[in-house]
Amino acid sequence: MSAADERAEEIRDRPERWEVVGRVEHFRGRVAGLRSDQVKMPGGAGMEVVTREVVTHPGSVGVVALDDAGRVLLIRQYRHAVGRLLWEVPAGLRDVPGEPLRELAERELLEEAGHRAAQWHTLADVFPSPGVSEERVRIFLARQVTEVPAEEIDFQRVHEEADMPVVWVPLEEAVVRVLRGDIHNALAVAGILGAHAARANGFRDLRPADAPED
Repeated sequence: MSAADERAEEIRDRPERWEVVGRVEHFRGRVAGLRSDQVKMPGGAGMEVVTREVVTHPGSVGVVALDDAGRVLLIRQYRHAVGRLLWEVPAGLRDVPGEPLRELAERELLEEAGHRAAQWHTLADVFPSPGVSEERVRIFLARQVTEVPAEEIDFQRVHEEADMPVVWVPLEEAVVRVLRGDIHNALAVAGILGAHAARANGFRDLRPADAPED
């Protein structure tokens, strides 16, 4: 193996945890919390200890649904923290202990967008903001999509989800809108660009829906 090939093999995120010598929990809310960790920095003789603030989060999933015409399903939802109506892909919190991620993704696609899909793959695993948050997201690619009649969905949308329009956008147009700054949601950006790249070789490089996260 050449030196270049060896370097390419190293381009893979790996688990690692530096020593935490102190921890203070400041807040725990319905979804997120905030703590401060005292972390030992490696290297040097002094082993400096620094404070790192961490937003705790249970994690989430996102769903890029593509129909047979090559269109991606988008929904629009109000996001108070950024003060915007954002175009997004269906997504949801990992708020049911032990629920398989694909089943959660299926539930979110049904409840938020009123659709089911027969074919599922893992599209990407993402840490949306690793500098401050432990949240991790699995983004799925869902194909062979069918609409479910509203009377068959046992779920009532409330609050920000009460009036979410659902649209189908050609994938190429969605890519253009990402690149010109029309779409900002991190899951939508990663999912749209990932689906576009994956389609170039017929989705052959995608992992199965139940692929391990690490």
